[in-house]
Amino acid sequence: MGENVARKVIADHLVEGEMTPGTPIGLRIDQTLTQDATGTLVMLELEAMGLDRVRTEVSVQYVDHNLIQEDHKNPDDHLFLRSAAARFGLWYSKPGNGISHPVHQERFGRPGATMAGSDSHTPAAGALGMLAIGSGGLDVAMAMAGEPLRLRMPRIWGIELVGELPDWVSAKDVILELLRRHGVDGGSGRILEYHGEGLAGLSSMDRHVICNMGAELGATTSIFPADDEVRRFLRSQGREDDFTELVADADASYDDTERIDLSELVPLIARPSSPGDVVPVSEVAGAPIAQAYLGSSANPGYRDFAVAAEIVAAVGEPVSDQVSFDVNPSSRQILGNLIRDGHLLSLVTAGARIHQAGCNGCIGMGQAPATEEISLRTTPRNFPGRSGTREDKVFLCSPETATASAITGVITDPRDLAETHGITYPRVAEPTELLIDTGNLVAPLPPDEGGHVALRKGPNIATLPDVDPLPDDLELPVVLKMGDDVSTDEILRAGAEVLPYRSNIPEIARFAFDRIDETYHDRAMEWRDGDGHAVVGGRNYGQGSSREHAALAPRHLGLRVALVKEFARIHAQNLANFGVVPLRFVDEDDWNAIEQDDVLRFTGLRDALRAGAAVEVVNVTRGTTLQARHELSPTQVERVLSGGVIRFMKQRLDNAEVDAADRPV
Repeated sequence: MGENVARKVIADHLVEGEMTPGTPIGLRIDQTLTQDATGTLVMLELEAMGLDRVRTEVSVQYVDHNLIQEDHKNPDDHLFLRSAAARFGLWYSKPGNGISHPVHQERFGRPGATMAGSDSHTPAAGALGMLAIGSGGLDVAMAMAGEPLRLRMPRIWGIELVGELPDWVSAKDVILELLRRHGVDGGSGRILEYHGEGLAGLSSMDRHVICNMGAELGATTSIFPADDEVRRFLRSQGREDDFTELVADADASYDDTERIDLSELVPLIARPSSPGDVVPVSEVAGAPIAQAYLGSSANPGYRDFAVAAEIVAAVGEPVSDQVSFDVNPSSRQILGNLIRDGHLLSLVTAGARIHQAGCNGCIGMGQAPATEEISLRTTPRNFPGRSGTREDKVFLCSPETATASAITGVITDPRDLAETHGITYPRVAEPTELLIDTGNLVAPLPPDEGGHVALRKGPNIATLPDVDPLPDDLELPVVLKMGDDVSTDEILRAGAEVLPYRSNIPEIARFAFDRIDETYHDRAMEWRDGDGHAVVGGRNYGQGSSREHAALAPRHLGLRVALVKEFARIHAQNLANFGVVPLRFVDEDDWNAIEQDDVLRFTGLRDALRAGAAVEVVNVTRGTTLQARHELSPTQVERVLSGGVIRFMKQRLDNAEVDAADRPV
């Protein structure tokens, strides 16, 4: 029996375990990706571990989230990140150079490589045939230090694409169709692998769109084969030498299968406030909008902007005067090519507001919509308040739908433009000759120079808080009880008010859970000097962003146990990395037997975790008992017991240095 692409890459990098779905494995990591919203902690973690230099093939530190410089905090952190990149041997992508994912695809991605990224949309690199996995920052720091990336072997979900996309339908509608079918947790425990004759009509950046938003299905990652289209893309970037063909064997099989006929797809849209609430655009057409937003890592390609430019140029009139038409270029290179080819002029003439290349409004950094007004966005997420406006109404859609709606001022099925404005669909081909822009990438220093670089720490950069070992017995009040699909944006939100404190845990902790309960911080602090506290949640707890602040900030406030029905993968790992015990109800109905402010008692916790046994939880308030379990590997258990990964890695690196010193020269 032949192998699929995902299993080929896993087999080539497997250093621990066996490729049996659900069992623990460890993967050798070739590349890492960090961005500034998460990378500041990663660099502080490398410093705390005592790492001398990264041990990967390529590691890149991007600055793409925190670009607003209203005071010293963000620019200070940019200097810190640049000094850390020089110190530890990373590439550094300067502010304004672009969003990490498309820039990485342009400059560094290669077929068959593995990558760990401290951004949940890292799987976008699967467009080139990479096995790219979003992880918490501490897991990425360990990969930089030469440790395997540890996870449970996913099932491989083969998605066969047939047919060809109709006019006015594009790659965003493909992934929205999967979200329509399966919701935000339909890909949990799976790698999505695309195959079939329908791939021929999808460019590498189209594939990027699909892989990027596979994260919204809860998938471990997504991957396409490295075929002639990937060769074409790398050739256009001046990197054809990095191409290696990587395709599934003719008789490859998959653990799960799905089929999408591209020719049957229609323009789709995700309603507020979940990427999984997907309907045809025609179902919500006619609602007035106040904003149409192009860009983000979910629609970053040249085509995604050029097709919008061609549409507004064909209409020949400015967009509706009721609409803010926001254009966020995804990389300086793409921006330069749009300028060269006249597309930027078409957008500006139509009334577009042009912003710098970066994540910007996708993460609540500017371009926030007005209260209760509809914003159509080509971004990957529309969780409540993520836009920067608490009472937002964000819809997710394709560039075609966003542009058509900007023109009319109401949600519009883009196919209707043919009748209302007499235009035909512009099928935009990517340029064969590109302007290549590498001027804002700073190469790593040689080891003998980097080791002497001092880290530049501004006043907003605080030392990482200590995490003490886990006690055997705990008695914890339930400070919060939550329902299903709580996202990390709700646990620790992003945005211009919060993310500048990303390197200052005591300060950023003031915002923990404030989208759910503004009193959480103060109530948690009441118990911080005792045993701490617990939180209770529903299914898919911690979905969304990989930001480990959503684990570390509550831990700083005394969080010891998170007891839920089901965890999102990355958040569960982040909790364990910082010494918080992630427990699941054995019987999900027991969620109903706990109320906020109940006190839960855990006894013999250390032995139970080591044995993999059920953990007995006594509800002291109600005099009842329930059972919980964990899904930690033995390695994770030991790290939780010791107080987290940083202590473990520091001891490991210190021992390695001692061993090296004792070896004969």
